[in-house]
Amino acid sequence: MGLGGCIILIAVGAILTFATDWDMQGVNLDLVGVIFMIVGLIGVATFSSIARRRRVVMPPTTPVVEERPHTHTRDGYHNGYGA
Repeated sequence: MGLGGCIILIAVGAILTFATDWDMQGVNLDLVGVIFMIVGLIGVATFSSIARRRRVVMPPTTPVVEERPHTHTRDGYHNGYGA
């Protein structure tokens, strides 16, 4: 579940808890709304923790060195075209 899904869970939970007055036999909609909000908050915390961990970039431990083949002309000078 992504960040959008977590935010939707929080919104639906808040709507069920604070904005409805439905009565369903055997189901407490206030409790269901609170559970949705808690699950959404846990999802947001997990998502942000994972996203923060992915952003950390470690510098390379050894320098990267590019080697180019040495090409020389007949007179011993490099002309840049490999001839």
